[in-house]
This record gives sequence, structure tokens and C-alpha cells, in this order.
Amino acid sequence: MKTTYFADIILPVPLPRLFTYEIPEEYITHVELGSRVIVPFGKKKIYSGIIYALHDTKPEDYETKEILSVLDEHPAVNEIQLNFWHWIADYYMCTLGEVYKAALPSGLKLESETKVHYNQDWLPDGTLTAKENIVLDYLAEKKVATIQELNGITELKNSLPVVKSLLEKEALFVSEKLKEGYKPKTKKIIRLSEEYHKEQKIQNAFTDLSRAKKQLEVLMSFFTLIGGAHPDNFSKTIDKNDLKDRSGASSALIKELVKKGIFEEFDEQVSRLSKSNDTLLGVHTLNQPQQVAYDSIKQQFEDKNAVLLHGVTSSGKTEIYIHLIKEQIELGKKVLYLLPEIALTTQITSRLKRVFGDELGIYHSKYTDAERVEVWDDVLNNKNYKVIIGVRSSVFLPFENLGLIIIDEEHENTYKQFDPAPRYHARDAAIVLAHMHGAKVLLGTATPSLETYQNVQLKKYGLVELFERYEGIKMPEIVTVNVRDEVRKKKMSSHFSSVLIQQMNDALEKGEKVILFQNRRGFSPYLECNQCSWVPKCDYCDVSMTYHKQINQLTCHYCGNSYALPRVCKACGSPSLQTKGFGTEKIEEDIKIIFPDAKVARMDLDTARTRKSHETLIGNFERGEVDILIGTQMISKGLDFDHVSTVGILNADSMLNYPDFRAFERSFQLMAQVSGRAGRKNKQGKVIIQTSNPDNPVVVDVINNNFLNHFNSQMEERQAFKYPPYYRLIHLTVKHRNANTANQASDYLGEYLRSIFSHRVVGPQAPTISKIQNWHLRKIMLKIEPGVSLNKIKGLLRDAITTLVTHPGFKATVVQADVDPM
Repeated sequence: MKTTYFADIILPVPLPRLFTYEIPEEYITHVELGSRVIVPFGKKKIYSGIIYALHDTKPEDYETKEILSVLDEHPAVNEIQLNFWHWIADYYMCTLGEVYKAALPSGLKLESETKVHYNQDWLPDGTLTAKENIVLDYLAEKKVATIQELNGITELKNSLPVVKSLLEKEALFVSEKLKEGYKPKTKKIIRLSEEYHKEQKIQNAFTDLSRAKKQLEVLMSFFTLIGGAHPDNFSKTIDKNDLKDRSGASSALIKELVKKGIFEEFDEQVSRLSKSNDTLLGVHTLNQPQQVAYDSIKQQFEDKNAVLLHGVTSSGKTEIYIHLIKEQIELGKKVLYLLPEIALTTQITSRLKRVFGDELGIYHSKYTDAERVEVWDDVLNNKNYKVIIGVRSSVFLPFENLGLIIIDEEHENTYKQFDPAPRYHARDAAIVLAHMHGAKVLLGTATPSLETYQNVQLKKYGLVELFERYEGIKMPEIVTVNVRDEVRKKKMSSHFSSVLIQQMNDALEKGEKVILFQNRRGFSPYLECNQCSWVPKCDYCDVSMTYHKQINQLTCHYCGNSYALPRVCKACGSPSLQTKGFGTEKIEEDIKIIFPDAKVARMDLDTARTRKSHETLIGNFERGEVDILIGTQMISKGLDFDHVSTVGILNADSMLNYPDFRAFERSFQLMAQVSGRAGRKNKQGKVIIQTSNPDNPVVVDVINNNFLNHFNSQMEERQAFKYPPYYRLIHLTVKHRNANTANQASDYLGEYLRSIFSHRVVGPQAPTISKIQNWHLRKIMLKIEPGVSLNKIKGLLRDAITTLVTHPGFKATVVQADVDPM
């Protein structure tokens, strides 16, 4: 009796289950776990999915469909990845389909596009409506079109009913054409035809071309490029563009030589990823404090899987990383080097390239999708890359033989994915991934997160401290300026205190550089009417619009909606609209007025959207083409610049007063990190912190570089108010298009949860921003004490969410879970 085999497949849909398909006999020997397959889904859709399990058990609940085709000779995803995906989906309360969508580059996921074809064998029977005639007339000429094209050409708002009617009459048919997102990059290559691999034939060719002077020149240029008309060179190939450049010939001229059979032209696949032409340098010798730290890390790795390297800014942590990476490569292992921000990869990549050359791969969202597919393929097939440097999505790459994961600036909240699901934290996920590979984890930072440092206290992680700056550079001198006193004494120039202006003047006169930090982009956070206090708000989000002067528009930083600056107040008609507050764009404008001779640049999301713009900004600052760099938190993260003597933190209060239990922790981290940009490789730098409250304990701890005091005081508060790391948090966001329904649904869910979890439930309540993209939001928070089974809690939560969304009154409600929110 023939056995029928089945595959459980992960599809890119947000449904909490796998889908079972029958494996046709022709594919039984081709399918493996992790292979990509094409399957039908529903009546018309076609998806590519990943095989998660193979078995011979037919589902009882539904009729199985067959796999249409297998895309890979070898699996695109390995078994460790599938286990990792399962952990992500389970821990972060999302579906495997959502993890699949986040993990694979778009180029490896196929898309289905509905095409409508004209049936040329169909015979009209005279019963067509006017709309059907319009569609058929268009298709009779075009032969094939998409539904979207039919809507546009026929001016029908929805042509689907007409198409459905014509399908029933067999006047046309529908196909689902799969589009592959990734196409290999190729270049045209020229070689000598095999027939001409004989000297006599080449002599004949020269004779035959004696009258075609230009073609003869091309042939002579070809032989020059391959090193001469010697039999050893006959099999060599050259780039068609090189031949055109050398001979000055056109493509048509080369084509003539191909027609005559002298040349052969073909495509050769090339990498989109740049190759390093630099001479590789050896690793630098570690100084005595670095060597002690390096030896201590290796010693602690013997009985600890994770170690925290707590090193002050500019202590030389990166050099220690390089030594550890080199050691792993020599052992035949791979390394993942995680960074929190794309801006950081530019500097660190150039540094690592000088040591590891083409063994270093880069992976982040500023790479094109085709480039990301090539990195994925290289890692999957163990080609060139021994070390990958990348941002949080790099944890999804198909590693094998992973020996070490380095998580640089481990405290950064950008390691947390917010939207869409999976809402994972790359630091925590990387530790689980390392465990699956039997690899070690090194967490590096000058300002550890409370969670990480608590794990050190509990002896879960090892600890290595490096509190001496490289080459004995002193820690920067940090001074505070009381902005209220400066305003009262009329010493402020725009948003700059007299102390900061004087310090900047001194720095610029000495040819030194200045960094100004303001953690808000745009020109002004909002506009306000002086007469009635009206503030322009986004039509789709419950947030004020930010004014961007360069484009003279108001923009919502949540949904991207923008419109022109209003001339008058929309509430009272008054023309007296004024900007309030200040962003990086406003700082840039004011600085250019105060220091007209200084070269000024701004680094924020508006000026550094692309990979090249990041690299250009950083390169200009390094080469001395910029005197004053103004930026948001992008400039706070590990950038290493010479000759920065002055750093100004323009508004510490905006960070300290943010309504979040992590506000003090983040303020300490940001101020300490920004301060660390001063005095590197040069001399002691100076940091000016402008604040209305110089006695704030966080500011005092930053001035004294006292992390332990900051840690202890924050831990007391966290314990008193039941926050991490003492308690686990899970946020549930209830979303609906209607505000009343959002309120009712969240109240219903809140009461349901309270009946199960009692006092652990906080809310529901409206978040700070209660409407985004026309979705009304309500938040419910669960505080979970130690010792409670997190898996059991999540199971009960999933049941509660299902109860809500299947309730007749709340079917259009969306509930998003965020485990360990930031």
C-alpha cells in the first residue's frame, strides 16, 4: 500500500497554526525541513512557505491540497533557525508566519499577482453587458492584465464582479503568476570561441579583418587584455565593458565579432556587495588594561555563557572584540557582531574591514533587498563570511557553527522591535540563539541596562570591568548650566547658554570640533496660536505635527502624513502662529547665525535616511570638513571622532521628564554616552549639560560617572513599584477604528483578565498617544512576579484574546501583545 506523505508549512499569514499539504510523489525525495515550497492557499492565492515538519498523518479537519513546486535544491532555512523561530513565536506571543515574514529577506519570499487572460477560443453569444464589453474589448487587445489595471483602464471602481461574470462565461481565465523578488546581478563577459583556440585560426582572423579596421582594433585590444595571443591565455575571459573602454568600440561592433564566431558573449553572476581592495592589517597589540580584560573574558567564558564587558567610553572595547573575533575564526567558528544603529556600522565596518577584509559581511535594512539575499546565501552556504556585522535582524541569518555573539551597546532600546510582530528584543533573542549553537555571548557597554547588571549580580553573567580610557585619556569634565538662571539673567542666545557659547568659541578658535545633542528632529515640535492656543494636530494620529522648515511643512512622525504650513489659525483665523520648542533643524539654523564661519552639519533621520548619507556625514566629520555636528541619539552611540573637545547637551529636562518608568535609566545612558564623544584620542574634553534642575540625581550621577549609585537608586524604585527586572511586564494594545468600540473592548478584556490575574492587571488606559493612523488605542499591562510560570500566563492571555475577538461586538478589534516592552 502506497504511503502518502504530508508537510506542515509555515505561511506568511498572521494565523496561529501551520498548514498541512500533501507532497506529490515527484517531490518526495526533494523536500527537506527548511525548504521553500509553493502552495495554493484559499481559492486564488499562491504563497511560498517553509517546510516545518514532515509526516504521514492526514489532517482530519480539512482536505489537503498538493504542494505545487519545490523552490530549493537545499533548504533555505536550517533546523536551528526553525527551532529559534519557534522560540521567538512562543515567547513573544506571535505566529510562526509573522516570524517568517520578519526573518527572510523579501527576495526569498514569492508574491502572488492575479493576472486576467483573454480566452481566444471563446465564441461570443450576444449576452454581454456594457461593462463586460468594455473589459473584453480591452483584454482582446492587451491579452493579459491585472485587476488593478482593469480598474484603471475601464474606470470601474471594482471590476471584480465583471471579471467573475466573464469567468463563468469562460470568456477569460485567471492565472496566479509568481514573481521572484530576487534576481542575480550579472555582467557581460567576452571570451574567444573554442574554434579560435588555434594559432592558425587566429592568424586567419587577423587576415580576414584587415579591411574592417575597427573590428581588428577590438580583437587586438582583447588579446592585450588577456595577456597576449598565447595558447595559455585563450581560455581567459574579460568584462565586456573593459573591452569597450580599452578599444573605444560600441556594443554593436563587438556583436559583429560574436556573429562571425570569433567571440562568445555570456552572462556571469557577480556580487552586489563591494569587495575590499585594502591591504589587510594585523590586530593591534592590546595595552595592559585591555589585555587583563581580554584574559578575564576568556577565563569567565569557561563557566559562564554570557559576560558583560563594562568599559567606559573610549576604553578600547572594540579592539578587544577584534581579538576575540580573530580567535574564533582561527578555531573555524563564525561570529555575529550586533550593533544597535545603522549609523554605527560605517565606522566599525571600516575598522574591521582593515583586519578581516572580505571575510566580513554586513547586514541591515539600508542594504537593498538583493544585497541582503546575497548575504543570506553566503552565510547559508558557508562561502566567504566568517563574521557578520549587523543590526537586530541579523539574528535571523542562517548561521552554522556560530562560536561567539558580540552585542555592542547592549543597553540600547533600538535592539527592541516595536512594529510589526515579532516584537522581539535582539539582545535577549541573541542569548537564546547562542545557547542553541553552544556559542558564547559578550555584552559590551559603558552604561549597562538594569536587567543586564542585575543578571551580573545574580551570577548569571560574568563581569569584566575596564575603567581606564585608552592611552590614559582623562574622562571629560562635565559641567551643568542652570537654564532658568541664564534666562533670568538674559544670558541665553537662542537655546544656547553663555557658558556653552564661550566653550564652543574656544574650541573653534583652536581648530577643535563640537557636537551638539538634541533628541528631537525637525525645526519645532509644534506650532501654537498666540490668540487661542490652537495646535495643529495630525488628522490620523493623536499627536501634534512637527514643523520642518527646510520643506516648509508640518509632518507627523508617527504616520508620515504632512501638509503645508497654514497661514492663519484654523480655529480663530489669527495669523499669529508661532513655533514652540526646538529640534535639530532649528539648532542648525541658529548655529549658522551665531557662528557664520563654522562648517555645520546635522545628523538625524531627515538627513541620514540612506546608507550613503550616513557614510558621507560621518566621513565629512572625520576628515575635518565639519566643525559642528548637531544630532539626535544617532550621534550618542559609539562613534569615535578625533579632536572633539566640546559636547553640548541642550535640553536634559526633556529626557528626564518623559512619562516612562525607564526615563531616568535612559537619560543616564544617553547623557553618559554623548559625553563620551568628548576628548577622545586628544585631550580631556568638556561637556555642558543645560538643565533647569542641576541637582537631579541622574545629572549628578552622570557628572560623577557613578553608575553603581545610579543602578542602586533605580533598583530600589523598580522594586517598590513592581517594575523590571523584579517583575515581568506584558503589554496588550487593544485597537479599533471606532473610539467607543476600542473603549468597550478594552474594558471587557480588562475585566476578563482581572477575573483571572487579579491585582496583576493595570488598566485599560489611553496611552500617551491614543490614536495612530486612525486606530484608537487602549493599553492593558500585566505585572508578573518572579516564580510564576510565564508559559501558563501566556496561554491564559491567548485564550482571553480569542474570547474578545470572537465576541460578536468586537470582531473587528485587533489585540497586540508585547512581551518585555521597552
